[in-house]
Amino acid sequence: MTQRRTLLKTLAGSAALVALPALRAQTAWPAQPIKLLVAFPAGGPTDITMRVLAENAGKLLGQTVIVENKPGAGGTLPAQQLQQSKPDGYTVAQIPLGVFRLPYTQKITWDPLKDLSYIIGITGYAFGVVVPAESPIKTWADFVAYAKSNPGQLSYGSTGILTSPHLTMEEIALKLGITLNHIPYKGSADLMQSILGGQIMAAADSTGFAPHVAAGKLRVLNTWGEQRLAKFPEVPTLKDLGLGIVQASPYGLGGPKGMDAGLVQRLHDGFKQAMEMPNHVEALAKYDQALMYMSPATYAKFAADTSAREKAVVERLGLAKPT
Repeated sequence: MTQRRTLLKTLAGSAALVALPALRAQTAWPAQPIKLLVAFPAGGPTDITMRVLAENAGKLLGQTVIVENKPGAGGTLPAQQLQQSKPDGYTVAQIPLGVFRLPYTQKITWDPLKDLSYIIGITGYAFGVVVPAESPIKTWADFVAYAKSNPGQLSYGSTGILTSPHLTMEEIALKLGITLNHIPYKGSADLMQSILGGQIMAAADSTGFAPHVAAGKLRVLNTWGEQRLAKFPEVPTLKDLGLGIVQASPYGLGGPKGMDAGLVQRLHDGFKQAMEMPNHVEALAKYDQALMYMSPATYAKFAADTSAREKAVVERLGLAKPT
């Protein structure tokens, strides 16, 4: 009996020793750098503002937040990579709107609503259509007239297939009864290089194009917000043009499925403080972006609502995957 008691005490002590490091690891989080997967290439507006956010968050969380760019696939690669990541708080990713279209446009083995942990909503984009300054297309009316006279010949670039700029342009074309020639790029930097080099006739993008407009190299034909942009007060919105479309493409951060609620909250709290710091707000303002905060619960509901809305858009445009 005594031997049994001794054995039980030994086993209990061993279990406690095994549990102790796990407990310390949990309470010591973050004990290593955190990866932030960004859906677009280095040098573009998203990358630039995300790096400011990451630096702020790193200081607040007590560990470096390392940005890793994962461009391509319409901005959905970071969310896909989360499917192979541990839910330990050391990998988080930007979740662009295109993620919610995936189940309807291609066959995937995971569900964006069930297989991601939603952490925080951060901001959205200010979009518009630009043409080279020397283009004979001077106004949106010119753009539409050219497209009607030359079906399928008016080339425009976007930041990728099935991204918000691409789908919005296709919805515009459907409403106007025109056919456009879409050229996808991996991100804004490549897209701007192409339009400035004369490879395409127009570009649909976030307002990272503003410096090129200011330099007299590009002209803005329309913007896509609820209101006209202060930077371009003379430029009509899609609503002004009678198209009834508003597109801001909100995005935030998510993690792998199964993250502990307390860990989600700690990440949320750190990134919320980081996003509200003046240098991040100023970085966003350079691209006409504003804070669009969402809590974990609000962000998860936004994901569900957006998924239903995007399904309807994809089906309306005839872009749904074959059943």
